[in-house]
Amino acid sequence: MNTHLQHQINHWLNKDPDPKTRAQLQALIDSNNETELAARFAGRLAFGTAGLRGEVGVGPMAMNRLVIRQTTAGLGAYLLEQINNAAERGVVIGYDGRHDSYDFAHDAASVLTAMGINVYLTHKVAATPLVAFGVKHLNAAAGIVVTASHNPPQYNGYKVYWENGAQIIPPHDSGIAAQITRAATQAIPFLALDDAIAQQKLNWLQDDFYQAYRQGIFDAKELQYRIGQDKVSLAYTAMHGVGADMAETVLKDAGFTQVYSVAAQREPDGDFPTVNFPNPEEKGAMDLVIAEAKKHKATLACANDPDADRFAVAVRTADGEYKMLTGDQVGVLFGHYLLSHAPKNQQLNGTTIVSSSLLSKIASEFGAQSYTTLTGFKWLMNVGISQHQQDNQFLFAYEEALGYTIGNLVWDKDGLSAIVAFAQLTAELAANGQTIWDRLEQIYRQHGFHLNAQVSIALKPDTPNIGEFLRENPPLTIGEFAVVSSDDLKSLQRTCADGSKHSIDLPSSDVLIYALANGARVIVRPSGTEPKIKCYYEIVETMTNTDTWASAQDRAEQAMAAFISSHQASLPN
Repeated sequence: MNTHLQHQINHWLNKDPDPKTRAQLQALIDSNNETELAARFAGRLAFGTAGLRGEVGVGPMAMNRLVIRQTTAGLGAYLLEQINNAAERGVVIGYDGRHDSYDFAHDAASVLTAMGINVYLTHKVAATPLVAFGVKHLNAAAGIVVTASHNPPQYNGYKVYWENGAQIIPPHDSGIAAQITRAATQAIPFLALDDAIAQQKLNWLQDDFYQAYRQGIFDAKELQYRIGQDKVSLAYTAMHGVGADMAETVLKDAGFTQVYSVAAQREPDGDFPTVNFPNPEEKGAMDLVIAEAKKHKATLACANDPDADRFAVAVRTADGEYKMLTGDQVGVLFGHYLLSHAPKNQQLNGTTIVSSSLLSKIASEFGAQSYTTLTGFKWLMNVGISQHQQDNQFLFAYEEALGYTIGNLVWDKDGLSAIVAFAQLTAELAANGQTIWDRLEQIYRQHGFHLNAQVSIALKPDTPNIGEFLRENPPLTIGEFAVVSSDDLKSLQRTCADGSKHSIDLPSSDVLIYALANGARVIVRPSGTEPKIKCYYEIVETMTNTDTWASAQDRAEQAMAAFISSHQASLPN
């Protein structure tokens, strides 16, 4: 073993506070597994705008207690440097039900309190939206939530909220990362939690904190339309996560008494034993909640992901089966519903570049302002906060990956307020003799049948750089559609078919967007982490008087298949 690697390993062993990971590292040393050891010490798990996320394991490339302590020391140093009264305002910390989350959250609290920073630590597991809520509610300097959301069981994560209650964006990510690098070379301050309590640095967030969030949902002005609750029943799953207690409570508060939880998935379990992948979008993940819905002939089958910041729903069809709604369909239903009730001074709504264009068309119908951001709730919320004015208040934002924010109780996606809003929307329709399917069809008849698809293309090692290729060879047509305009988010320039150029007001990103005739659209987004690109497609089919939903969908799906095929054939391989 080379001396540099040996030195790194010894340094780590001397600092690692966890007997479990120390034993794992010692076993690798004893078996002389140099390849594995070199991989574990090849660098450092990168801290970015999503904070940290990775597999739990040994060394600086994984999630473990030493990495958490170093990360927290870096975050603490950055907060003290950036925010005048950070120590007094403090940091809110919550955690999910994964195996290591409790230890990671408590370690983070010990490091921050040792640095003189007040900490508000949840006394039990908490849904991610509660931590985002807590930053605003307590006027804290920041928030930390220990969660890997819907990732597989071997993962964990560390997500940071800034003082505005939204996830961090540049330059804070790189600023914190630089402080983490510095902290990793120094002794990490640490205060036992009993001592932190004695020094009045640690404040436990007890049940009254959870009740404040519950009351916030009950009082939210966007959730006051209570009609027809007796006409809606729903099955619910927390997917082995932390959402069940709060989801059941806020639904009951809103008058929904026919709620059936999937018992086998109700309690937090870091092994996620009944699902291959605890993500409601994955095949099979909704099977148990749909079975529960069938048993009760429920209107809806609803799910939160394990940290309850996302919401998924399958809706009963006329033949008694259940069909999943896409994130875009839920988003446009919410947009239509909320805008139809919103006062004139609260109509600001937003979505991301890869989500359906239909929300902006619905917003125009209501005379409302709509904004579009890069992918990710960190952008949706920070832009929403910046545009939120007394005469143009924030109403709603969504992204197609099942994330929704209703009102400004929480400046992040919130699967708990979303489940209440969707139940209320369904109940209002039912009180008027309508279903979710009826409302979607009305929207499609008015604005066109919008079909969205996403395709990931794995690249071979010798595949030319597709972004460069497309920039050097801009397409004039894609499939049967003429290119009306192309947006290059790297150079932040829009080029129209007539040759005119316009600047784009977004942060720079390696994304190309092609707006096509007939309302079609293609977005090409190279992956920053793996050798693949993602392509997002949208087709809009006009619905004629003789069209049924089925005939319009069939036509759109045929057009989409041809569209994807011709676009992929035009790319270098």
